[in-house]
Amino acid sequence: MTALITIFSLPVKAATFLVTERSTFGGNDEVDWLSLGKVFNPVSPDFSTFLPNSFSATSKGGLGLDVDIAPTNNPLITKPFVFQTSPFPGIRTNFANGDYVLFGGIDVTGFGPNPPFPTDGNGGPFTITFDKPVFGAGTQIAVDDRFTFDAFVSAYDINNNLLGTFSAQGTSSLLLDNSALFLGVRSDEANISRLVFSSSFPQQGLAINQVSIIGVPEPTYTLTILIFGVSGGVLKLRKLLK
Repeated sequence: MTALITIFSLPVKAATFLVTERSTFGGNDEVDWLSLGKVFNPVSPDFSTFLPNSFSATSKGGLGLDVDIAPTNNPLITKPFVFQTSPFPGIRTNFANGDYVLFGGIDVTGFGPNPPFPTDGNGGPFTITFDKPVFGAGTQIAVDDRFTFDAFVSAYDINNNLLGTFSAQGTSSLLLDNSALFLGVRSDEANISRLVFSSSFPQQGLAINQVSIIGVPEPTYTLTILIFGVSGGVLKLRKLLK
């Protein structure tokens, strides 16, 4: 039995990798921005629904997190806000119809009848810090008034060590077709404490929808580790007994 315990305690360097499909990400928790209780309605604007640049949220599973959206020095750009994407006269995006979207902010001229194109906005970065390290987290991402863009995500551990920086090309449109790029980071241990999202167009508004989180390891993943550990321990024990 000592040999088995020795096998289980061997240190293994964690691997961190990018996932670009929510369906294969394997999230078991989620933050929906509707939970903030403030939703901007473009048909009947109420600027009291705007958010501060730094605020806290809680996942459906009870995990606390802090969101920090870097402020802009353009006085015409609004504070961040949440909106529900929908057909005209709502705000159309290429997230799924009905998604609640966290948006960095937009130049107030963008609310006018003939807004400039592209309209200036707050492109972040968006920083999400978890109260407790997680195995992974990710979200779909879009940039206002940019048909194509490069999206970036960096992951850090609790000691502010960089675990990895990843990028992928995304697209934005008004099709409400759920084609917005998913940008997620996974690790084989719970060491992700902070994610930072940004794009190649910091002068245009950045938008993300619900955040998928892996707060505990998936059962199949845990079982694989257990089987591998037990079989390895048995082999070592047999060698010692020979």
